[in-house]
Amino acid sequence: MRTTFFIDGYNLFYGLLANTSYKWLDLPALLTHITAIENPKSKTAAIYYFSSPVKPELASRGTQSKEAQDSYIRALKACGVSVTMGRHTLEPAQAPRFVNKSTRPSRQDKVDIWKLEEKETDVNLAVSLYRLLSKQQALHTEDQIQQIVLVSADTDIGPALQAIKEDFPHITIGVILPHREGIKRGAPGTLRNQADWMRTIVRNEELAANQLPDKVPTKKKPIFKPDYW
Repeated sequence: MRTTFFIDGYNLFYGLLANTSYKWLDLPALLTHITAIENPKSKTAAIYYFSSPVKPELASRGTQSKEAQDSYIRALKACGVSVTMGRHTLEPAQAPRFVNKSTRPSRQDKVDIWKLEEKETDVNLAVSLYRLLSKQQALHTEDQIQQIVLVSADTDIGPALQAIKEDFPHITIGVILPHREGIKRGAPGTLRNQADWMRTIVRNEELAANQLPDKVPTKKKPIFKPDYW
């Protein structure tokens, strides 16, 4: 069963990898491992990764964070992963002042803030999902994708999965929620309702067993795991 993966990198990082020692994740190895358990007929055909560049001025380690992300993106590409980057916008805005949890927000009591938004990632992922399957009709049967796997807990992708379920009913849909064990999070119904199978957590032992080597060889300069990762 030829399988293509679509990964929300932002969702993956903050849902599964932030504040852990598993950031240098071998995505192809981990995804192939999980999917073989959930659907033993699976065979990895392609992996698509979607994210946005770090803004150093807001990152916890400034330019180090940006350099770490750049190194990881290069490592993913060296492993055959297709990467599509969106963008972040940072603009002045206003938001209701937080007083305490028992006090409701008021439009009459606002403070100035910097508003950071990730742009294009969800749209890029959803469009790529649908376009890939639309183009399948022109391929020989043995070259077509039989299964797509979404790696995200973002309910914004739900409508895209629903459209795929309706327009391509022969396609198996899998969902891997980027949730680490030990942290209780629910499985979004908008994703579960469209999935033929769903993995709700990724175990720490699976993350530890699927790490890239500290030095990733390439045809040019090798890529080194960031020191603080």
